[in-house]
Amino acid sequence: MSLSLEKSSISLLLLLFFAITTTSSAHNITRILAKHPEFSTFNQYLTLTHLASEINRRLTITVCAVDNAAMDDLLDKHMSIYTLKNVLSFHVFADYFGSKQLHRITKGTTLTATLFQATGEAPGTSGYVNITNLKGKKVGFATEDNDGHFSANFVKSVQEIPYNISVIQISNIITSAAAEAPVAAPADVDLIDLMSKKGCKEFAKLLQNSKITKQFTDLVENGLTVFCPIDKVVNSFLPKYKNLTKNGQISLLLYHGIPDYHSLGMLRSKNGFINTMATTNGKNNKYDFSVKNDGDNVKLETSIVTAKITETLLDEEPLAVYKIDKVLQPSELFKAQSINSDDTAPEPSSGNDDGDSNSDSDDSTNNNNGAMIMSVNSGWLITFFLSIGLVFV
Repeated sequence: MSLSLEKSSISLLLLLFFAITTTSSAHNITRILAKHPEFSTFNQYLTLTHLASEINRRLTITVCAVDNAAMDDLLDKHMSIYTLKNVLSFHVFADYFGSKQLHRITKGTTLTATLFQATGEAPGTSGYVNITNLKGKKVGFATEDNDGHFSANFVKSVQEIPYNISVIQISNIITSAAAEAPVAAPADVDLIDLMSKKGCKEFAKLLQNSKITKQFTDLVENGLTVFCPIDKVVNSFLPKYKNLTKNGQISLLLYHGIPDYHSLGMLRSKNGFINTMATTNGKNNKYDFSVKNDGDNVKLETSIVTAKITETLLDEEPLAVYKIDKVLQPSELFKAQSINSDDTAPEPSSGNDDGDSNSDSDDSTNNNNGAMIMSVNSGWLITFFLSIGLVFV
């Protein structure tokens, strides 16, 4: 009897464990849609507008995907990328609606907030979508004030992870005058001038002297995040910097840029490894570092040094610039001998830093994603085995 009870308890714990570990893995909208070529254009523009990363970091979300033909109709309007972002964010709900929920709406109609509303871009309440059960078991989607006209209907469920993410197909783009209103591009920012005036003059000089400023500015339109060390630490680091080869110096500077936009909130929720501009500038070298949320601080960790974001110089999508209190030092260039020293840097390593660094970004990202998921699930793993121990006590 006791043995039977123990077996039953273990079986229950196993079911609980697998349920927890399955739901704790983060979703990835890009990978979900990649399985469906009919949504390739929609998927592409979620990435170009940086909505994909916003969708991935949210715990509860519904994405209304449209097929390539519907996207072609939208692109024929020749909107700016910033207006397109508003239109597509109007198709992402900040709540979970699977197929069953859509067909069983209380009182047959409801309003739900979209990312267009949640991000503060929508004027008034124009970022809400009306979802209504129509005749013939149809589900219609429209703006809040729609005069009974629904511009899109539910087609099918693409993928559902209950109460985490629901990806559905709708027939057309949900028309919204507010979302489609022209949006001006952000004012041009002189990156060197900004850093020079905000306490990062020495780092700005290094970029100019290395003649790689253009590599940074060329990325701004599609998204760029820059971490600039303060003047004091750059001046202390200069002797070691000068010992690097020219290609090593360039790789070090590129290591301080991320080829994507990351707000401070996005960095706080990252808690994992991230690729840099140097990742695609060396032979088999990752040139990545980890981002960690440490209470009120966001820390950037390499195997050599841990830097902290001390100030936001600019955060206007698609560009974010942050001041940090250490020079970021990749293990590809330095030996781990002076971790976290304030004013000194490790000696340059003898490793090859002269390559054209085309490392496999996808493999690196996949490995990093796995590390992140393991860090989440390891806590549950410990709890699981402790629970088994208690069964036999």
